[in-house]
Amino acid sequence: MTDLPVTMRGVCLTGHGDMDKLDIRQDIPVPVPGPHDVLIRVAAAGVNNTDINTRMAWYSKNKGASEDASWSGQPINFPLIQGADVCGHIIAVGREVSSDRIGARVLIEPCIRESNGKILDQPWYFGSECDGGFAEYTVVAARHAYKIESELSDIDLASFPCSYSTAEIC
Repeated sequence: MTDLPVTMRGVCLTGHGDMDKLDIRQDIPVPVPGPHDVLIRVAAAGVNNTDINTRMAWYSKNKGASEDASWSGQPINFPLIQGADVCGHIIAVGREVSSDRIGARVLIEPCIRESNGKILDQPWYFGSECDGGFAEYTVVAARHAYKIESELSDIDLASFPCSYSTAEIC
């Protein structure tokens, strides 16, 4: 992990609202994997309804309010890197994760049940309750990064985790 930059490019959501709440930055710290995490170099990230709904505070139970406007109904900690649909490659692992995972091409399961080595009381959504994939690198619990072997491009695959499953249900 010594070859990694200290900072990365990405898009930060600075508050609820329209597109003016998205800030393209060059100085975001590269995330460091915890003991049960993997660090992923993002190859492609898709935009889906959850990204838009989170930004617009659509999930709020109190319309017009934003104190409960995440996917789980909890407040969002800004700035937030959105992006639930991610395809990338594992480039580093936490101390409790096998180094055999390094180099694997993965899709991230966006319904997060573990964060920082702890099982969550209620699921989070990647890019809503925690930083997601609209950046050069992202980190997620290893159990949520699934190895994928496919002839589809990274861009094609990045449309699957949230967007495809939403379309399939409809």
